Amino acid sequence: MGFSREVRSAAETIRAAESVSVISHIDADGISSEAILRVAITRAGIPVTSHFVRQLEPLTMKTVPEDDSLKVFVDLGAGQQNLLEERGLDPEEVLILDHHVSQPCEVPYRQVNGVPHGFNRLSAAGIAYFVARELDSGNIDLAKVAIVGNVGDMMARETLGLVGPAAEIVQDGVAHGSVRLVRQDLNCYGTSTRPIHVCLSYNDDPRIPGITNDVRGAERLLERVGVSPKTRDGRYRVWEELEQDEKKAITSALVQQLLANGGEGVDRLFSESYIFVDEAERSPLRNASEFATLLNACGRWAKPRIGSSVCCGNRGQVYREAEYMLNNHRTIIRELLQYILETGVTELSHLQYLHVGDRYPDTIIGIGAGMALGKLNWRKPILIMCTLPEDPTLTKVSMRTNEWSVRRGVDLQAVLTTASGEYGGGGGGHPIAAGAFIPREAEEVFVSRVNELLRDQLA
Repeated sequence: MGFSREVRSAAETIRAAESVSVISHIDADGISSEAILRVAITRAGIPVTSHFVRQLEPLTMKTVPEDDSLKVFVDLGAGQQNLLEERGLDPEEVLILDHHVSQPCEVPYRQVNGVPHGFNRLSAAGIAYFVARELDSGNIDLAKVAIVGNVGDMMARETLGLVGPAAEIVQDGVAHGSVRLVRQDLNCYGTSTRPIHVCLSYNDDPRIPGITNDVRGAERLLERVGVSPKTRDGRYRVWEELEQDEKKAITSALVQQLLANGGEGVDRLFSESYIFVDEAERSPLRNASEFATLLNACGRWAKPRIGSSVCCGNRGQVYREAEYMLNNHRTIIRELLQYILETGVTELSHLQYLHVGDRYPDTIIGIGAGMALGKLNWRKPILIMCTLPEDPTLTKVSMRTNEWSVRRGVDLQAVLTTASGEYGGGGGGHPIAAGAFIPREAEEVFVSRVNELLRDQLA
């Protein structure tokens, strides 16, 4: 069955249901997927309830309601079909909308997944959107939320823009009028909210000598090209506010700086960006990447429903709560980053790693790892471990790398899936970012094995 037929079949299955239960993940992709489905199903006049889980495992299966509703698993389920089978779920009461590798299963659960069709850069939110659009073409207004999910799940990072079916969703958003596509924008996070010089200094893809991790260096560059970082009334300007000739002057200077230092990364200086014109300027909801960060903050701090409500258009008290969580999230992440840098990492031949114990929740150590990578040895993937207060026999592992390493053959998803499986754990994710759970007593040999697997990938 082709992808389009799978989408149509899924929409028909939902349309025929008397009630629906959506079970979703807590990250930006999972939250946006849930919001898309909940809105679309509600508009179709079908009762719907939602349930969020950190991961689908035996302990969290109790979240799945024991009733006659259609159970729609989104952004999870494909790789955990054995749990559905063990629970005794009938194929007629299950629909999986996922973008992770599917696990072999004797029960023929209905599924929409882009991976078997070669759509490896379409997140669960993208799949949920196509199903929603099939339910009713009026759901085109949900394209914006799907873009957030795709960008939040790093579907645009390697290719410097959304491609394939995900690009089709962008065109829907543009046609609807809620999305402005900037085809060649600065490839940098924070272009709608961060002061220009701060935004530039945080850029590490590509790493720009004299600019990356150097706020003063970024200020000097602005001085050199004659771009004022402030407005006449003294307020710091953001990238999105600059005139085109000012942007051109800055990017030309950045290109020259890269060329003067070997030219590596010039091709990654520009990427597509997705501006949401119906959101307030200088707001974290203004572009896809910052919107995704807000959703991640809600999910990481156990408030995914707040993020979902924001996706559905709530801009009152709920949005203020989301902003509070975002600010708190950033504060804790900064503390984690400082701890990593001050404590230091242990370097192996192909890996750098650190154990933070129980100082920080497992939901944020991956983010801290990603931020620390740019300030440590960025040529080696970083692995952060932490203990789980709720289960002291397990250790959570998060790994991050960058596009430079991925282009050279590093695949963290493959590494962690293999290594964790060898020691009785489990893992998954993406080539650039992945996670796993392992038995606590296996930590030392596990790290050594990860280092070996990275060495083999780069051989």
